[in-house]
Amino acid sequence: MTGKPPFERVVSAHGSTVLRVCRAILGPADADDAWSETFLSALKAYPDLPADANVEAWLVTIAHRKAIDVTRAAARRAIPVAETPDTPTAVSGVAGGGGPAAAGVGLVADDDLADAITQLPAKQKQAVAYHYLAGLPYAEVAAILGGTAEAARRAAADGIARLRRSYPAAAGPPAAAGPTGGPGRTEGAGPSEGAGRTGGQAPGRAAARRAAPTTASP
Repeated sequence: MTGKPPFERVVSAHGSTVLRVCRAILGPADADDAWSETFLSALKAYPDLPADANVEAWLVTIAHRKAIDVTRAAARRAIPVAETPDTPTAVSGVAGGGGPAAAGVGLVADDDLADAITQLPAKQKQAVAYHYLAGLPYAEVAAILGGTAEAARRAAADGIARLRRSYPAAAGPPAAAGPTGGPGRTEGAGPSEGAGRTGGQAPGRAAARRAAPTTASP
């Protein structure tokens, strides 16, 4: 039987993806705390995780629950208190401890897109984040959110359609991340699939150059 990798490797492999999901769901102000809470819980449960488990789906499920906790805590903080309660942020067993920055985890390109996703209605932003940012198939997104895979697909499609209206730079949906956060699945990319930010305009510019008149040399 193949053993599980050290937990530090799990953080290194999936930390950026979880951070992008947390930022898309909660916004930048609460993303670091949710990230830390996710990996604190994951660290405690990791010894009991089956070796063949989908680690990224497992982490996203934990992040989903922590995002709900953070949202509820934010509502409670609307009442002023004398002191802010201490929040554990050190992830024991991870080199450097602390939050995502201390663990060497940073956000990648399209951070502004993650911020735009934050503005979507709850189900839509969750479906978009879990499918397109975390790369989970719709069946696993449905398992996290409840409901059917088709309902998760529709929520993601509606979110992408709304995102195109509110975030013009998104000429196409964000590429669904693979198991390590890179380009991967393209399942259910939503309506009007086509060129992304850089692919859709270059042919037009090339055609314009070909059509431009040239001045003959004397």
